[in-house]
Amino acid sequence: MKRDARPWTLILQSFCQILLCQMVMKINQQAVKAGSSCLGGEDIFAAVRENSPDGQFIANLSIAGEPRPNGMRLALSGDSADWFYLEENSIRLNASVSRALDREVHGSVLMAVLSCYEGETIQSEYRIMVEILNENDNKPVFMEETVQPVTISELAAVNSVVFVVKAVDADEDTIVYVIDRSLPDSSYFRIDLPNSGDVILSKPLDYETKTQMQLAIYAVEMNTPEMYNTSATIMIDVLDGDDQYPQFQPCVPLTQDTVHPICTNPIYTANVTEAHQNITLPFAPGRICAVDGDRGLDAPLLYTILSGADDGRFHIDKQSGEVTMSRPAEQGLLVPTFQLQIMASQVDDPRKYAITSAVVRVLAQNHFAPQFNSSTYFGFVPNSSESSVLISTHGNQALLLQATDHDFQDGINPKVHYSLWPKSNNTRLYHMTQEGYVIAKRSLLPASEKDFLEVIARDQESGEVARATVEIVAIQRGERAPWSLFGGQKRYILHVDVVLAGGIVAVVLLLLLVTVMFLLLWLVRRWRQQQEVAAKASVAQGKHPNVVRELRCPTHFYDRHITTGCSAPTPSPASF
Repeated sequence: MKRDARPWTLILQSFCQILLCQMVMKINQQAVKAGSSCLGGEDIFAAVRENSPDGQFIANLSIAGEPRPNGMRLALSGDSADWFYLEENSIRLNASVSRALDREVHGSVLMAVLSCYEGETIQSEYRIMVEILNENDNKPVFMEETVQPVTISELAAVNSVVFVVKAVDADEDTIVYVIDRSLPDSSYFRIDLPNSGDVILSKPLDYETKTQMQLAIYAVEMNTPEMYNTSATIMIDVLDGDDQYPQFQPCVPLTQDTVHPICTNPIYTANVTEAHQNITLPFAPGRICAVDGDRGLDAPLLYTILSGADDGRFHIDKQSGEVTMSRPAEQGLLVPTFQLQIMASQVDDPRKYAITSAVVRVLAQNHFAPQFNSSTYFGFVPNSSESSVLISTHGNQALLLQATDHDFQDGINPKVHYSLWPKSNNTRLYHMTQEGYVIAKRSLLPASEKDFLEVIARDQESGEVARATVEIVAIQRGERAPWSLFGGQKRYILHVDVVLAGGIVAVVLLLLLVTVMFLLLWLVRRWRQQQEVAAKASVAQGKHPNVVRELRCPTHFYDRHITTGCSAPTPSPASF
C-alpha cells in the first residue's frame, strides 16, 4: 500500500525554515560584533486585524545606531511593502478608505523586507512577517447552482432527499441550514442534519393540488457572536405522475372534493329510428369522450367496444370515440334498445382504464314537432312576503306553458323537457318546472321589474325544439294583474272594483234616463204629427176639426149615443 508523502514534506519545510532563521540570527550577531550602525536589528513578527485603519501600529524597529547617523537610511521592499510605511522607529499600516486590508482578499500573511543602507551599500536586511487576523466581516453566500428552480415528481418517495443546498462563508465559519416555517409549503420539507443542506420530502406531493411551490431556506453562522445569515427562495415545480385513471366526461362527482373528485361515469344515450343507418350516433349528454385523470400528462386514450357491438352493427373510432351505426334496426324488436359497454384505456399503460355504458334506443318515426299555442305569453309576479312565488297570468290564473305534440293522442309528450334561455341574463331569478310552471324569487325582484324569458321545450327523443317568449312584470303592493289581455299592462288598485261598479251603475242610470227622455220626445213629436194631419184633412172636407174628433170617439161612445147622432159633448184633446 502506497504511503502519503505529504507529512514528510511538511516536516522538511519546517526544518528548513528553522535552519534559515538560525542562520539569519548568526549573521546578525556577527554584524553586531562588526560594529556597523545598521547592525543590532532583528526580523519582525507581528499581527494586525483586517480592516484596521490607516496608521495602525504594527511593530517597533530595533536597529542599533540611534539616532541614525548621516548616510544611514531604511527602505522597504517586497510584495507587501506598499502595505507598510516607516515612522521614526516604528512600522505602521498603510491603508485607506478605498483600500482596506481584507484577509479574504490579500491572504493571511503580509511579507516585506526592511533594508538598512549606509551610503549606497546594503549593510543589513530584516524580514517583516505580519499575520492578518481574521474578523467576521462576511456573511454566508449560497452557491448559485444549488438554489436554482428544481422539479420534483409527485411520485417522489417520502423521507427521500429531493435536493441539496450549499452556502459558503469567506470567514470559514460553521454554517447550518434552517427552513423558513412561515411559508405554507414548508410543511412538505425538512432538513434532518442542519449542517448538511439536504432537503428531505416530509409528505407526498400532489400535482392535482399544487403544481408549483415555494421554499425559503436560511444559511446561518453558528460559531460567531454575530450569527450572520442569508436566505434563498427556491421555486419548486411539481411534475405530474401517472397515478390517475381515465374519466369519462362529463364527470358526475359523488363528493364535494374538487381536487380529486370521485366521479361516476355518465350513461350515454342516443335515439334512432328504424330507418337510420350509416350515421354517427348523437349521444347525450355529449359525445363519448374520456380524459386522462393526470391532466399534466394527458396521455392519449384508446376506445374499445367491449360488448354490444351486435356483429358489427356498431363501430367505435379508436381515437375519437365516435360510434357509428352501420345497418338499421330490424322491425318488431322485442326490446327496442341496444346496450354497449365501452372502455377507454391509456395507450402507454393499458392497465389504467375506465368503462361506461351507452344505450341506443330505437324509436318510432317522429312526424310532429312540439309547439306552443302562442308565441308570446304574459306573466305577473304578485307582491308577496314569501321568497318564491308562482307566476300568474291574466285574471290571477297560474301561468302554464305547455307544448303540444300531435304524435300523441292527448297531445302530451312525456319526453318534452322545459328550460329557460336567458334574454337578459336574469334566469337566476326564475325557475321552470317540468310541468310548465314558472317560479320567481320574489325577494330578489325590485318593484316594477320587467323581464323577458325564452322558454324552450325540447323533445328529448327527437331533439326537436319549440320556443316561446314570456314577458314578466313584477307588480307593486296593492295592485293586481289585469283581468284580460285587453287590459294591457295597466295596474288596478284594490278599490278599483267598487269605483268601477259605481261607475257602471251611474252609466246605466244615465242611459236609462236618456232613453226615457228620447221616448217622451218621440211620443210628443208623434202626437203633434197626428194633430197636423187631422187638421189638414178637416180643412179639405170643409169640416171643423172637432167634428173629425167626434167621429173618432170610442166605440162604446157611439153605442151609447147612436140614436142621438152622437150628439154627446165633444171631448177635447186634453181628454186624450
